[in-house]
Amino acid sequence: MSQRVISGVPTGPVVVPTVIKAIAEGDTITPVWENELGGLTFRLDGGGGARYAKWLAAGTPEIDLAAEAARLRWARRWARVPEVIDHGADDAGSWLVTAAEPGRSAVDPVWVADPTTAATAIGRGLRILHDALPVDECPFDWSVEHRLASAWRFIEPDGDVSDGPEPNGRDGISRAEALARLGEPPPIDRLVVCHGDACAPNTLIHDDGTFAAHVDLGALGVADRWADLAIASWSTVWNYGAGYEEVVYAGYGIDADPARISYYRLLWDLT
Repeated sequence: MSQRVISGVPTGPVVVPTVIKAIAEGDTITPVWENELGGLTFRLDGGGGARYAKWLAAGTPEIDLAAEAARLRWARRWARVPEVIDHGADDAGSWLVTAAEPGRSAVDPVWVADPTTAATAIGRGLRILHDALPVDECPFDWSVEHRLASAWRFIEPDGDVSDGPEPNGRDGISRAEALARLGEPPPIDRLVVCHGDACAPNTLIHDDGTFAAHVDLGALGVADRWADLAIASWSTVWNYGAGYEEVVYAGYGIDADPARISYYRLLWDLT
Protein backbone atom coordinates (compact mmCIF):
# COMPACT_ATOMS: atom_id res chain seq x y z
CA MET A 1 0.00 0.00 0.00
CA SER A 2 1.48 3.35 -1.00
CA GLN A 3 2.12 6.01 1.61
CA ARG A 4 2.02 9.77 1.30
CA VAL A 5 5.42 11.43 1.73
CA ILE A 6 4.99 14.09 4.39
CA SER A 7 7.34 16.99 4.94
CA GLY A 8 8.76 17.53 8.40
CA VAL A 9 11.51 18.71 10.68
CA PRO A 10 14.88 17.39 9.43
CA THR A 11 15.98 14.33 11.38
CA GLY A 12 19.62 14.22 10.29
CA PRO A 13 22.49 16.58 9.53
CA VAL A 14 21.63 19.44 7.15
CA VAL A 15 24.15 21.16 4.89
CA VAL A 16 23.43 24.89 4.96
CA PRO A 17 23.66 26.35 1.43
CA THR A 18 26.28 29.05 0.93
CA VAL A 19 23.69 31.68 0.04
CA ILE A 20 21.77 31.05 3.28
CA LYS A 21 24.96 31.55 5.27
CA ALA A 22 25.49 34.85 3.46
CA ILE A 23 21.90 35.98 4.07
CA ALA A 24 22.19 35.09 7.77
CA GLU A 25 25.12 37.51 8.22
CA GLY A 26 26.16 35.83 11.45
CA ASP A 27 22.67 35.13 12.78
CA THR A 28 21.99 31.70 14.26
CA ILE A 29 20.81 29.29 11.55
CA THR A 30 18.41 26.52 12.55
CA PRO A 31 16.98 24.04 10.01
CA VAL A 32 13.26 23.81 10.77
CA TRP A 33 11.66 22.07 7.78
CA GLU A 34 12.39 19.82 4.82
CA ASN A 35 9.82 19.12 2.14
CA GLU A 36 9.41 15.97 0.06
CA LEU A 37 11.40 17.55 -2.80
CA GLY A 38 14.42 18.29 -0.63
CA GLY A 39 13.62 21.97 -0.18
CA LEU A 40 14.81 23.40 3.14
CA THR A 41 13.57 26.10 5.46
CA PHE A 42 15.85 27.74 8.02
CA ARG A 43 15.08 30.03 10.93
CA LEU A 44 17.56 32.91 11.26
CA ASP A 45 17.78 34.46 14.72
CA GLY A 46 19.73 37.58 15.54
CA GLY A 47 19.57 41.07 16.92
CA GLY A 48 17.21 42.21 14.17
CA GLY A 49 14.57 39.62 14.99
CA ALA A 50 13.67 36.27 13.48
CA ARG A 51 13.45 35.54 9.76
CA TYR A 52 12.76 32.42 7.73
CA ALA A 53 14.75 31.49 4.65
CA LYS A 54 13.53 28.89 2.17
CA TRP A 55 16.00 27.30 -0.21
CA LEU A 56 15.39 24.99 -3.16
CA ALA A 57 18.00 23.34 -5.34
CA ALA A 58 18.16 24.40 -8.98
CA GLY A 59 16.24 22.17 -11.35
CA THR A 60 13.25 21.56 -9.09
CA PRO A 61 10.36 22.77 -11.26
CA GLU A 62 7.54 21.87 -8.87
CA ILE A 63 8.17 24.91 -6.65
CA ASP A 64 8.70 28.51 -7.81
CA LEU A 65 9.84 30.71 -4.93
CA ALA A 66 9.63 33.88 -7.03
CA ALA A 67 5.98 33.05 -7.69
CA GLU A 68 5.44 32.57 -3.97
CA ALA A 69 7.01 35.96 -3.25
CA ALA A 70 4.57 37.60 -5.69
CA ARG A 71 1.61 35.88 -4.05
CA LEU A 72 2.69 36.83 -0.55
CA ARG A 73 3.11 40.47 -1.51
CA TRP A 74 -0.33 40.50 -3.10
CA ALA A 75 -2.12 38.69 -0.27
CA ARG A 76 -0.47 40.65 2.54
CA ARG A 77 -2.63 43.67 1.72
CA TRP A 78 -5.65 41.83 3.15
CA ALA A 79 -4.47 38.74 5.04
CA ARG A 80 -2.09 37.63 7.78
CA VAL A 81 0.82 36.21 5.78
CA PRO A 82 4.61 36.74 6.04
CA GLU A 83 6.30 39.88 4.78
CA VAL A 84 8.76 39.22 1.95
CA ILE A 85 12.25 40.50 2.73
CA ASP A 86 14.23 39.07 -0.18
CA HIS A 87 14.17 36.44 -2.90
CA GLY A 88 16.52 35.44 -5.68
CA ALA A 89 18.26 32.62 -7.52
CA ASP A 90 21.73 31.53 -8.63
CA ASP A 91 23.23 28.46 -10.30
CA ALA A 92 22.83 26.41 -7.11
CA GLY A 93 19.23 27.19 -6.30
CA SER A 94 16.63 29.76 -5.31
CA TRP A 95 15.68 31.34 -2.00
CA LEU A 96 12.93 33.31 -0.31
CA VAL A 97 13.39 35.22 2.95
CA THR A 98 10.40 36.35 5.00
CA ALA A 99 9.83 37.96 8.37
CA ALA A 100 8.63 35.69 11.16
CA GLU A 101 4.93 35.75 11.98
CA PRO A 102 3.63 35.16 15.52
CA GLY A 103 2.34 31.74 16.45
CA ARG A 104 3.32 28.08 16.25
CA SER A 105 2.73 25.74 13.34
CA ALA A 106 -0.37 23.59 13.74
CA VAL A 107 1.98 20.57 13.80
CA ASP A 108 4.05 21.92 16.68
CA PRO A 109 4.04 19.35 19.53
CA VAL A 110 1.82 21.72 21.54
CA TRP A 111 -0.94 21.42 18.93
CA VAL A 112 -0.39 17.78 18.07
CA ALA A 113 -1.23 17.20 21.73
CA ASP A 114 -4.39 19.31 21.38
CA PRO A 115 -5.72 18.46 17.91
CA THR A 116 -9.27 19.69 18.50
CA THR A 117 -8.06 23.22 19.15
CA ALA A 118 -5.64 23.01 16.23
CA ALA A 119 -8.22 21.67 13.76
CA THR A 120 -10.67 24.38 14.82
CA ALA A 121 -8.04 27.06 14.19
CA ILE A 122 -7.20 25.56 10.79
CA GLY A 123 -10.82 25.79 9.72
CA ARG A 124 -11.30 29.25 11.17
CA GLY A 125 -8.10 30.49 9.56
CA LEU A 126 -9.22 29.26 6.14
CA ARG A 127 -12.56 31.03 6.51
CA ILE A 128 -10.78 34.26 7.44
CA LEU A 129 -8.51 33.94 4.39
CA HIS A 130 -11.34 33.12 2.00
CA ASP A 131 -13.46 36.00 3.26
CA ALA A 132 -10.61 38.52 3.16
CA LEU A 133 -8.97 38.03 -0.24
CA PRO A 134 -10.79 39.70 -3.16
CA VAL A 135 -11.48 37.27 -6.00
CA ASP A 136 -12.01 40.03 -8.57
CA GLU A 137 -8.57 41.50 -7.88
CA CYS A 138 -6.61 38.23 -7.76
CA PRO A 139 -4.23 37.69 -10.70
CA PHE A 140 -3.49 34.06 -9.76
CA ASP A 141 -5.33 30.95 -10.93
CA TRP A 142 -5.74 27.63 -9.12
CA SER A 143 -8.80 26.44 -10.99
CA VAL A 144 -9.50 22.83 -11.94
CA GLU A 145 -8.63 23.64 -15.55
CA HIS A 146 -5.31 25.16 -14.57
CA ARG A 147 -4.38 22.22 -12.36
CA LEU A 148 -5.49 19.57 -14.83
CA ALA A 149 -2.91 20.83 -17.29
CA SER A 150 -0.30 19.47 -14.86
CA ALA A 151 -2.22 16.42 -13.70
CA TRP A 152 -2.00 14.32 -16.86
CA ARG A 153 1.76 13.88 -16.63
CA PHE A 154 1.33 12.00 -13.34
CA ILE A 155 -0.79 9.31 -15.00
CA GLU A 156 1.00 6.62 -16.98
CA PRO A 157 -0.53 6.14 -20.45
CA ASP A 158 -1.46 2.49 -19.78
CA GLY A 159 -1.03 2.32 -16.03
CA ASP A 160 -2.83 2.94 -12.78
CA VAL A 161 -2.95 5.87 -10.42
CA SER A 162 -1.24 4.28 -7.43
CA ASP A 163 -0.17 7.26 -5.36
CA GLY A 164 -3.43 7.85 -3.53
CA PRO A 165 -3.14 7.45 0.26
CA GLU A 166 -5.08 4.72 2.00
CA PRO A 167 -7.62 6.89 3.89
CA ASN A 168 -9.67 7.31 0.72
CA GLY A 169 -8.89 3.96 -0.89
CA ARG A 170 -7.75 5.17 -4.27
CA ASP A 171 -4.79 2.86 -4.80
CA GLY A 172 -5.07 1.09 -8.13
CA ILE A 173 -7.55 3.42 -9.86
CA SER A 174 -7.27 2.86 -13.59
CA ARG A 175 -6.16 5.64 -15.90
CA ALA A 176 -9.55 5.67 -17.62
CA GLU A 177 -11.41 5.99 -14.32
CA ALA A 178 -9.13 8.76 -13.09
CA LEU A 179 -9.50 10.71 -16.32
CA ALA A 180 -13.25 10.29 -16.21
CA ARG A 181 -13.49 11.50 -12.62
CA LEU A 182 -11.19 14.47 -13.15
CA GLY A 183 -12.95 15.43 -16.36
CA GLU A 184 -16.25 15.89 -14.51
CA PRO A 185 -15.60 18.38 -11.70
CA PRO A 186 -18.50 19.24 -9.40
CA PRO A 187 -20.15 22.64 -9.81
CA ILE A 188 -18.36 25.42 -7.96
CA ASP A 189 -19.77 25.98 -4.48
CA ARG A 190 -18.12 29.32 -3.78
CA LEU A 191 -15.28 30.89 -5.72
CA VAL A 192 -12.57 32.25 -3.40
CA VAL A 193 -8.86 32.96 -3.40
CA CYS A 194 -7.53 29.64 -2.11
CA HIS A 195 -4.38 29.10 -0.07
CA GLY A 196 -3.28 26.35 -2.46
CA ASP A 197 -1.55 24.21 0.18
CA ALA A 198 -3.81 24.35 3.20
CA CYS A 199 -2.18 21.41 4.99
CA ALA A 200 -1.93 21.70 8.77
CA PRO A 201 1.75 22.78 8.91
CA ASN A 202 0.90 25.94 6.95
CA THR A 203 -1.42 27.36 9.60
CA LEU A 204 0.13 29.24 12.54
CA ILE A 205 -1.75 29.34 15.83
CA HIS A 206 -1.42 31.71 18.79
CA ASP A 207 -0.74 30.20 22.20
CA ASP A 208 -4.37 30.88 23.16
CA GLY A 209 -5.51 28.56 20.35
CA THR A 210 -6.69 31.23 17.93
CA PHE A 211 -5.61 31.49 14.31
CA ALA A 212 -2.46 33.57 13.78
CA ALA A 213 -1.31 33.48 10.14
CA HIS A 214 -0.88 31.46 6.96
CA VAL A 215 2.47 30.48 5.42
CA ASP A 216 3.64 28.70 2.23
CA LEU A 217 1.31 30.31 -0.29
CA GLY A 218 3.20 29.31 -3.44
CA ALA A 219 0.06 27.97 -5.16
CA LEU A 220 -2.39 30.65 -4.00
CA GLY A 221 -5.08 31.36 -6.58
CA VAL A 222 -8.76 31.54 -7.43
CA ALA A 223 -10.67 28.26 -7.08
CA ASP A 224 -13.66 26.65 -5.35
CA ARG A 225 -13.24 26.84 -1.59
CA TRP A 226 -13.47 23.04 -1.41
CA ALA A 227 -10.11 22.81 -3.15
CA ASP A 228 -8.67 24.10 0.14
CA LEU A 229 -11.14 22.59 2.57
CA ALA A 230 -10.76 19.05 1.24
CA ILE A 231 -7.01 19.14 1.81
CA ALA A 232 -7.00 21.05 5.10
CA SER A 233 -9.32 18.47 6.64
CA TRP A 234 -7.47 15.54 5.06
CA SER A 235 -4.17 16.74 6.49
CA THR A 236 -5.52 16.35 10.01
CA VAL A 237 -5.60 12.60 9.38
CA TRP A 238 -1.90 12.60 8.45
CA ASN A 239 -0.88 14.82 11.35
CA TYR A 240 -3.30 14.03 14.21
CA GLY A 241 -5.00 10.77 13.28
CA ALA A 242 -8.63 10.09 12.49
CA GLY A 243 -11.52 12.05 13.95
CA TYR A 244 -10.73 15.72 13.30
CA GLU A 245 -11.93 16.38 9.75
CA GLU A 246 -15.36 17.48 10.93
CA VAL A 247 -13.69 19.80 13.44
CA VAL A 248 -12.07 21.69 10.54
CA TYR A 249 -15.46 22.09 8.85
CA ALA A 250 -17.02 23.29 12.10
CA GLY A 251 -14.23 25.84 12.54
CA TYR A 252 -14.87 27.07 9.01
CA GLY A 253 -18.64 27.11 9.54
CA ILE A 254 -19.72 24.57 6.92
CA ASP A 255 -20.99 21.01 6.62
CA ALA A 256 -18.97 18.35 4.84
CA ASP A 257 -19.59 17.99 1.09
CA PRO A 258 -18.55 14.40 0.27
CA ALA A 259 -18.66 14.75 -3.52
CA ARG A 260 -16.49 17.85 -3.62
CA ILE A 261 -14.14 16.47 -0.96
CA SER A 262 -13.61 13.29 -2.97
CA TYR A 263 -13.00 15.16 -6.22
CA TYR A 264 -10.52 17.68 -4.84
CA ARG A 265 -8.58 15.01 -2.96
CA LEU A 266 -8.20 13.01 -6.16
CA LEU A 267 -7.06 16.16 -7.98
CA TRP A 268 -4.57 16.83 -5.16
CA ASP A 269 -3.16 13.31 -5.46
CA LEU A 270 -2.49 13.80 -9.15
CA THR A 271 -1.06 17.30 -9.06
